[in-house]
Amino acid sequence: MTQPLSNLTQQLLDAARRAGADSADAIAVDGTSVSIDVRAGALEHAERSEGVDIGLRVLVGQRQACVSSSDTKPDTLVQVAVRAVAMAKEAPEDPYAGLADAAQLATDLETARLELFDPSDEPSPAALQDAAARAEAAALRNQDISQVQSASAGYSRRRIHLAASNGFSAGYARTDSGLSCVAISGTGAAMERDYDYDSRVFYTDLRDADEIGTIAAARAVERAGARKPKTGAYPVLFDERIASGLIGHLLQATNGMMIARGSSWLRDALGEQVLPKGLSVIEDPHRARVTGSKLFDAEGLPTSQRAIVDDGMLTGWTLDLATARKLGLQSTANAARGTGAPPDPSLTNVSLTQGTQSRDDLIKQMGTGLLVTSMIGSTINPNTGDYSRGASGFWVENGEITYAVNECTVAGNLRDMLMSIIPANDGRGHLSRVVPSLLVEGLTLAGD
Repeated sequence: MTQPLSNLTQQLLDAARRAGADSADAIAVDGTSVSIDVRAGALEHAERSEGVDIGLRVLVGQRQACVSSSDTKPDTLVQVAVRAVAMAKEAPEDPYAGLADAAQLATDLETARLELFDPSDEPSPAALQDAAARAEAAALRNQDISQVQSASAGYSRRRIHLAASNGFSAGYARTDSGLSCVAISGTGAAMERDYDYDSRVFYTDLRDADEIGTIAAARAVERAGARKPKTGAYPVLFDERIASGLIGHLLQATNGMMIARGSSWLRDALGEQVLPKGLSVIEDPHRARVTGSKLFDAEGLPTSQRAIVDDGMLTGWTLDLATARKLGLQSTANAARGTGAPPDPSLTNVSLTQGTQSRDDLIKQMGTGLLVTSMIGSTINPNTGDYSRGASGFWVENGEITYAVNECTVAGNLRDMLMSIIPANDGRGHLSRVVPSLLVEGLTLAGD
């Protein structure tokens, strides 16, 4: 990278103006990523990628088009602009397309306080390999583990700059570090696998590799002898590792694109109770050292904390400028975009109100039912909220875990399911989605 990203975005805007665009916005991303996989104590795979991507959106009247490229030579920037304007002139009119007004733009651009970028040196490939090898070795110390499917470590750094012809120009940098281990117990048809992982903005915040490998192995061993559960209606406890997916269905149904299309099972639920009283879903884009944090969205609007669900009541939709205009509302500053497409509404950091009981307390409370620790596949009807997913986990009898479970299906309706949830107190605060384990009453299990 030989010039600042801000220069690239400004050159794109200048080229778009000369090519005949009425308005435009541009994004430039400079990234580096390293990933290391270890098997049997030796390096199995190492990959490093570096590059710069640029994207330009132009508007000619109410027609828009986007073009992206990984070539940043001056001639290419001109060609990108010319091509984008030509495409826009042929595009259908979109009465809702357009940039933000200058008065709407964010003025607080000091992203450093969010601590999204680890200023320390990039971890060396040798350090990443050592971390992955230690996770693998820790898993293999469990004598009931037959093999480790994968042990991986990675690091990425991105710098992003956004500029627009309305005067907005700002950028920020992000880093991410991760470590994971997948262990297998048993052999042949009796093999069972499970995992543990950690992902952080700062490399030094990662949990210890020995701990990750040890937990992955213990989880895989616990799954030995898994069998199908009973068929019937039972309470289901969604483990913290997967509970965010359940809340994710609610969040997807409140996305402005779904509402504008009329294809959401919550389309008529604004102002209605969708969670039990006392529970709220809060979006907070300003949490420090959390991957999803940002001071401004992809259209330059200032982000802020808001309640999507307040004391059980649905309070609003997730909107960018275009979907807000379609619905006659104001943007919630949730625009997100890559280099090759216009903005779409997308959430940042979300948390569900934590409960007062531990996961073990909820296991005792549920009596007889299913603790789900893993899910596969998904059949969700976006219009009705009908829900059906493959699941595995543990059968609970009289408040005690009795045996591992696989090859079953959990089914219900999301509107009913979410109205009956009881949260535990085990949500992990460093995640972008902080959702604890969730107990749901009366779901249908299809097993034996």
